[in-house]
Amino acid sequence: MRILILGGTNFVGPHVVRQLTAHGHDVTIFHRGNTETNLPENVRHVHGDFANFPDHIDELRQISPEVVLDMVPFREEDAERARAFKGVARRVVVVSSGDVYRAFGRLWRTEPGPVDPTPLTEDSPLREQLSTAGLDYNKTAVERAVMGDTELPATILRLPATHGPGDAQHRLFSYIKRMDEARPAIVLDQAYASWQWARGYVEDVAFAIALAVMDERAAGRTYNVCYPVSLTEAEWVNEIARVIGWKGDVVALPRAQLPVSLRRDVFDFSQQYSVDSSRIRKELGYSETLIFEEALRRTIEWERANPPAKIDPDTFNYADEDAALAVFNR
Repeated sequence: MRILILGGTNFVGPHVVRQLTAHGHDVTIFHRGNTETNLPENVRHVHGDFANFPDHIDELRQISPEVVLDMVPFREEDAERARAFKGVARRVVVVSSGDVYRAFGRLWRTEPGPVDPTPLTEDSPLREQLSTAGLDYNKTAVERAVMGDTELPATILRLPATHGPGDAQHRLFSYIKRMDEARPAIVLDQAYASWQWARGYVEDVAFAIALAVMDERAAGRTYNVCYPVSLTEAEWVNEIARVIGWKGDVVALPRAQLPVSLRRDVFDFSQQYSVDSSRIRKELGYSETLIFEEALRRTIEWERANPPAKIDPDTFNYADEDAALAVFNR
């Protein structure tokens, strides 16, 4: 097939491109040119700014893509990018996020109400309010816009908290650093320690996207993508420790026993965030491409070799952690 990818040069995107070209597809990527990732030579690059996307539509339509994959839609108006290919493309695939659910609003306290039942399925209620802390995008509106267009079938992929080489959020780094520095224990807020979160490894997530692009059965469908089991934070730390070989303890303490630097008051952890990914497994035959331990090992190696450029000192306030442990050990 002829496939047009909007974005595709950061983190998950290059893996998607490589998987599609490995299956013999003709891939063009539209991006700003700021990140020229090492991609197969037969991938066509069209450079342009998404802010001026309408200026590039005629050129991109001339490629006659059969499927358009938008990796970077954030706001409702971004849905117009996919709809610009009506009459050319057979369908579009849009990358969304697992935080579109109303449960995310419950977690961030932006949408008060009773906790939503978990695991979250593709039919769970979606959030209405934008989130705080800079999460001012609205992928819920993007989803509604593309799925509401009957002239161009769409597929939605709701991605998890994704770890792996290239993770700009360095999701594992704080734990790895403590373990490498032989901390005796990792201290967690008790509510956070027992909180479940949907996660996935970058190459696995890319495989799910590639499947949705290649398989016509995905048209008109929405899929959650994540590991089949959503670990609690304490279980997640213990899995990292097992791969590293760290023998310390994971200590979960009530909020009242934690110094301010270790509290997570912004969140309501009574709202669990386990997610059901059985639909994409049953309908498209999705499964992880790597065993879990190997995915963690690769992530750990990358995090060690590529620490964050800036580290907030409060993230590693060992004096506060030692004080909390001293009270715990009395």
